[in-house]
Amino acid sequence: MSKTIEEINEKIKSGKALVLNAEEIIEYAAENGVKKTAKNVDIVTTATFGPMCSSGAFLNFGHSDPPIRMTKTWLNDVPAYSGIAAVDAYIGATELSETEGMAYGGANVIVDLIDKKPVKLRAISYGTDCYPRREIETFITIENLNQAYLFNPRNAYQNYAAAANSSKKTIYTYMGKLLPNLGNVTYCSAGQLSPLLNDPYYRTIGIGTRIFLAGAEGYVVWHGTQHNPGRTRLANGTPEGPAGTIAVIGDLKKMDTRYLRAANFYKYGVSLYVGIGIPIPVIDEEMVEFLCIKDEDIYTEIYDYSVQRRNRPSYGKINYKQLRSGVIELKGKKVLTGSLSSYSKAIEIAELLKSCINNKKFYLTGHVSQIPLEQQLNALNVLSEDEL
Repeated sequence: MSKTIEEINEKIKSGKALVLNAEEIIEYAAENGVKKTAKNVDIVTTATFGPMCSSGAFLNFGHSDPPIRMTKTWLNDVPAYSGIAAVDAYIGATELSETEGMAYGGANVIVDLIDKKPVKLRAISYGTDCYPRREIETFITIENLNQAYLFNPRNAYQNYAAAANSSKKTIYTYMGKLLPNLGNVTYCSAGQLSPLLNDPYYRTIGIGTRIFLAGAEGYVVWHGTQHNPGRTRLANGTPEGPAGTIAVIGDLKKMDTRYLRAANFYKYGVSLYVGIGIPIPVIDEEMVEFLCIKDEDIYTEIYDYSVQRRNRPSYGKINYKQLRSGVIELKGKKVLTGSLSSYSKAIEIAELLKSCINNKKFYLTGHVSQIPLEQQLNALNVLSEDEL
């Protein structure tokens, strides 16, 4: 017996939908079995909260008098891309300030806007007959922007590699601080709560799926950059490394910095912590099997980040229950582990999304097109001087 999105939305409307988060369904299914769970449970809320560098915001400033066609734009001294139209710009989360360097970047600008702080806008132009102004300097707030929306090309990675460092010195990476001589291992995933790990073959998550995005309503608009679903998968469907990704969009004016935070990685740069929650409809028994995935069933690979090559050495596979325990055994010794993503914040988002559904404030959408299941990434092959 299967259920449709329309049937589930009717149950939300009538207040009869049974909604569980991705942690709760594991115990529910263990007690009730797959068949009964598929019949009784309507929605499972999944979530993740972690650094997602491939993020940014489109902004429209409105026209000045006389008007300007902005060709180079800065927000709090952070360059924004203006090659779109006269007063549109895209600010990337990882772009750095020209005056403060790694201490401040695009992610900080985005968070300052949400917090309704004034942001200094500076722009220059070559001047045209219809846009005669050549420069402008003023302050903006999110209230006086025409449009401001988050558009993130790559979010919610379906699994990710863990990181270690075999060298004799501490290194600083986008996976955080890695201690020498395999002194620690870092990882970044919500594991059993993570959206794409609960829908490994993208049966319900696709283009047009309504999601929780940083405190507001958002949508999946495409598969994300570096989408690589061709990864080797276990029998439960989970990939053993970075696989699928999604591109997402939402109204920045409605977002909350509780779920969208700027992060400064020492000696690396700036990133943006993004909170994403995705409701997964329990359409049939097969969906229940996927939704019952546990941390101990999800494996990732530990790579040596001190080796500066695309194909880094591997120290083997490990599951998220082991990683989340805080200590693992690696090369015969006890090694501390640490997560860059917040499991507790992911639970908070999943619970908030569940509450919104139960209070009839959030309804599901079916996807209008599926995320591709077959795609292989190409690599940039750099020739050596000898080859040139």
